[in-house]
Amino acid sequence: MFLLAIETSCDETSAAVLDGEARVLSNIVLSQDEVHAPYGGVVPELASRQHLKAIDPVVRESLTAAGVPLGSIDVFAVTQGPGLIGSLLVGVSFAKGLAYVHGKPLIGVDHVQAHIEGAFLEHPATPLPALALIVSGGHTSLFLLKQRLSFERLGRTRDDAAGEALDKIAKFLDLGYPGGPVIQRLAESGDPEAFEFALPRMTDRSLDFSFSGLKTAALRHIRENGITRDHTRLADFLASFEAAVVRALIENLGRAAEQAEPRSLILCGGVARNTRLRARFEETARASGLLWAIPSGKLCTDNAAMVGALALAKIRAGVLVPPALELDAYPRNPAGA
Repeated sequence: MFLLAIETSCDETSAAVLDGEARVLSNIVLSQDEVHAPYGGVVPELASRQHLKAIDPVVRESLTAAGVPLGSIDVFAVTQGPGLIGSLLVGVSFAKGLAYVHGKPLIGVDHVQAHIEGAFLEHPATPLPALALIVSGGHTSLFLLKQRLSFERLGRTRDDAAGEALDKIAKFLDLGYPGGPVIQRLAESGDPEAFEFALPRMTDRSLDFSFSGLKTAALRHIRENGITRDHTRLADFLASFEAAVVRALIENLGRAAEQAEPRSLILCGGVARNTRLRARFEETARASGLLWAIPSGKLCTDNAAMVGALALAKIRAGVLVPPALELDAYPRNPAGA
């Protein structure tokens, strides 16, 4: 069996081909960073227009790289949401057209759940129950998986996502886009304890996240200390801010692990490429005596291989597949992301 998966939830156009054993035969990802860089963030209208231009050649390239002709595809998969509705509609409409013309089933998947399932592509033996921390520019969530395809949300961001907070500070300082990788590079030579940041905590003692307070504190430090992109203490400031974001993530992860008592921890999402976060995550897992799984960088960013992985898991579980033309996109997950 061959499966063609499509991902267009934000600003990456991606297509992947997987076989029935979940082996990734191709995983093509086309980034729009250069398009959105002048604006310091993703512009939804531009993102959807770029998807329209790129989706056909990206799908063709994925088939060519896999050595699988379109006529040999047995099932299609596509991200339904959450994400930018214009971007999602490009992928969903394209996938619906392919499935309808070729008379094949189409499986819609959740973007956040796909990030989690994507971790099992490289770490299939990760024991359950597993506690997953998803960190990206649009999502910061904690999920408990007591079994595969069982996604119990324990916490989510109430305002800015972690990656979004990093991007906004980078934009304010005119450091470039995407902000997370730029901040990581510049912070490497800085002192993470040079600037003090109080961690945000929920008054209701929930496992939800909030990064707007950290962002506000960062802006205050910038104004009070005259921080600019050329300031002598820029590296110290960025290292301190990055460390505060990581501490907020890891603190909630630790609290969730104490409550849920998982056998393993999973870290995924675009911000999971951050070296400081990966190191603290591994330290937390070791200290708790837990196994852990972190996808490689290419599977942390938005990609179609993770979409295909979730679709295959649904097929194995016998999840009912509705007619292709009934599939629709949703910008926000009703259960929250």
